[in-house]
Amino acid sequence: MHTFLSNLSDLWRVTLAALVFGAGLPTVFAVGIRYRAQIDDGATGTARQTALAISALCFAVVMIAVVVGVLFIARSFLATRLGIHLLGA
Repeated sequence: MHTFLSNLSDLWRVTLAALVFGAGLPTVFAVGIRYRAQIDDGATGTARQTALAISALCFAVVMIAVVVGVLFIARSFLATRLGIHLLGA
């Protein structure tokens, strides 16, 4: 029973990560595109500034996630070849 609960706990973590990174990042990117389209449609004043801020924030979140993901994948290479220890390597 202990093994089953341990596997269930690990499965929950994997499922959560898949939802966040698998569906969450494309959703955040789509929201950024939607707000960017409001700027291109001729929004003015406060609506334009708000749409610009939200779209920039969405794109920044996606870019940071991509960079962290690449660094996470390459962390052992960076540690052994270049001596750069990132993300627990």
